Amino acid sequence: MENNSFDPKKRIKSFNYAGRGVKFFVSREQNAWIHITVAAFTIFAGFFFGINRMEWIAVIFCIGLVLSAEGFNTAIEYLCNVVSPQWNEDIGRVKDVAAGSVLICAIAAGIIGLVIFIPYIIDYFF
Repeated sequence: MENNSFDPKKRIKSFNYAGRGVKFFVSREQNAWIHITVAAFTIFAGFFFGINRMEWIAVIFCIGLVLSAEGFNTAIEYLCNVVSPQWNEDIGRVKDVAAGSVLICAIAAGIIGLVIFIPYIIDYFF
């Protein structure tokens, strides 16, 4: 029977495993760097234009959503490569759907970014 009591040592270990996953993801995935670069630019723009608290919440949520989606996509791709190292049409579809999900999140985040920042850009330049 498994002991389900709270164990601080196990919680710390789980954070270590998660940290290793983030480190691996950020250090090896080019798409992660693209998303991180866009996120950094967006954060800079947020400070530059002085966006409000609710806009910050939306920006932070979008950044987390896109990076998480990219992380899930990466995990799915690695799992698919282990399950089926040779080309497989169904595995290809799984990878395509996972990548498409990241694209949907990125497009939605981009639209939210435009909704937030276009009024600031218009006020600043015009």
